[in-house]
Amino acid sequence: MEQHTASSISDQDFARFQSLLYKIAGIYLAPSKKVLLVGRLAKRLRALNLASFADYYRLVTAAEHGQELQTMVDLLTTNETYFFREPKHFDFLRDEIIARRPRGGSFEVWSAACSSGEEPYTLAMVLAEALGEAQWKITASDISTQVLERARRGHYPLERSRGIPQALLKKYCLKGVREQAGTFLISRELRSRVSFMQVNLIEPPPALGPFDVIFLRNVMIYFDQETKRKVVGNLITRLKPGGWFIVGHSETLNGIVEPEQLAGVRPTIYRKP
Repeated sequence: MEQHTASSISDQDFARFQSLLYKIAGIYLAPSKKVLLVGRLAKRLRALNLASFADYYRLVTAAEHGQELQTMVDLLTTNETYFFREPKHFDFLRDEIIARRPRGGSFEVWSAACSSGEEPYTLAMVLAEALGEAQWKITASDISTQVLERARRGHYPLERSRGIPQALLKKYCLKGVREQAGTFLISRELRSRVSFMQVNLIEPPPALGPFDVIFLRNVMIYFDQETKRKVVGNLITRLKPGGWFIVGHSETLNGIVEPEQLAGVRPTIYRKP
């Protein structure tokens, strides 16, 4: 089987995959992502003994190959993440949102593009410290079934623990021994507070929430303006009045929502009136 490079996919076939991914997930693959697409899908061509990307496109768009279509989506939507990414958001959650909320009642957070679980488990550590045994829970969702499976396990290579404060690492993570050496496991106590589910953000959301806080970070960079409006509009319906909406540091909701839907409190942090 030949070694596939960016030149081994025609512009026409790349455009087909672009269109398919946009239709399924609302994600626009820029022409500069051709190398990424080829790199991630070439392994599937080899595994299925297919000669070309045109053959693979025909396969994933055939009705009887729904699972392979999901595999394609998994490969093209998996994004880099890590524990305590953009830490100021977690400081704000603890010091402003939780510290000033009325006492009593449950507290619910949605990590709406959770990838392999680092964000929801970071949230769980923050909530466990701030709210203890009170009623709180986290819903975590992603379009990729592959990363959700990893996230549910909560089992990571030890080098992924960078960013977790030592005290929290000691308190909420179990260091692997013997055949599990070089890994760590998120404690059962935290894992029991997080529920993972597959959600496609461009579709109307399932009956979730309502939530006190929604994190939608570092995913809108893959959407065009129209898709951003659709996604944020969908999620706002699951946010409590007075609830908080947090996006990534390289993202903004300017031009995406009206102030009466979400009012800017500070860059990347918004509140539902």
